Amino acid sequence: MNKLRRIIFMCLIFGFSVLFISSCGPTRIKLYPDAEDPLLECTLQGYDYEKIAVIPITGFLSNMPQEAFMYTKPGTVQEFKAQLSLAEKDKDVRAIILKINSPGGTATASDIIYNELMNFKERSGKKVIAIMMDVAASGGYYAALPADIIIAHPTTITGSVGVVMFSLQLKELMNKIGVDMQVSKSGDNKDMGSPFRKPTQQEKELLQDMTRQLGEQFMSLVKKHRHPDTKQCKQIKSARIFTAQDAKDMNLVDQIGYISDAINAAKNLARLPRNARVIMYRRVYYPNDNLYNNLSTQISQKGLSLINVELPGNLSHLDDGFYYLWAPGLK
Repeated sequence: MNKLRRIIFMCLIFGFSVLFISSCGPTRIKLYPDAEDPLLECTLQGYDYEKIAVIPITGFLSNMPQEAFMYTKPGTVQEFKAQLSLAEKDKDVRAIILKINSPGGTATASDIIYNELMNFKERSGKKVIAIMMDVAASGGYYAALPADIIIAHPTTITGSVGVVMFSLQLKELMNKIGVDMQVSKSGDNKDMGSPFRKPTQQEKELLQDMTRQLGEQFMSLVKKHRHPDTKQCKQIKSARIFTAQDAKDMNLVDQIGYISDAINAAKNLARLPRNARVIMYRRVYYPNDNLYNNLSTQISQKGLSLINVELPGNLSHLDDGFYYLWAPGLK
């Protein structure tokens, strides 16, 4: 028991020492790779000079970086753009594979990723294949739309073509604890969406109309890229999720398969040899690296923290606003 206490005591001393040192000056102790480390090209298989670059789109889609204890995780948009730029500049990269495992995120982040992919294809002429993993829903599916071929894993959940708005309401809580908020405003709708009062009927209608417009934008892109018929459009527009087979029946995906099928599709589309190199961009070298390494460019999704103060299920990400997001898919 005394030995265990000594170990716990030493761990606490070490932790507080690191915090004290890091707060006393510009010196930064970094035990893990983060956004400041350069992206490195890692070969996963093959040996030819012509390449296929695998670019992950993982987790909650946002353009905001995440600060964790002793390292910084780049925002999804920042990381995606950095890797896409490397693939575009490399003349030997003939195709990219989007490895998507995301329930979506903010409407803006999802649209930026889509737009960057469209510009990439137009400028480079390189082929794009999307392979969906556990979840590629809402914004995760939005990001896959520019792909020349969309492949769903047999167990993928996808769809959720729609938009949702979150707005925290604190009025009832404030009434219980006897707190009020006084607001002076220049127009009736200046504080629309405020968590400190209930919305008026007019405000509800305005917000619903904005939500409808963003939903129609998403649906218009599905029609542009996937060409569903009228019956399919009705089901897709309901914003429901689909299994891989249902998604194929709805023409949301082209085929059901695995990462190996995505690699073969990339080789066929780009007319690459069988021994074409498959690469990824990482910030650290991993021995025995392979396509199923989800660490990608950061140490983990959560990072290291002495005290976890985040809300469960990444709910701390959800500020008020519009999202192309299937919320149950958040991890």
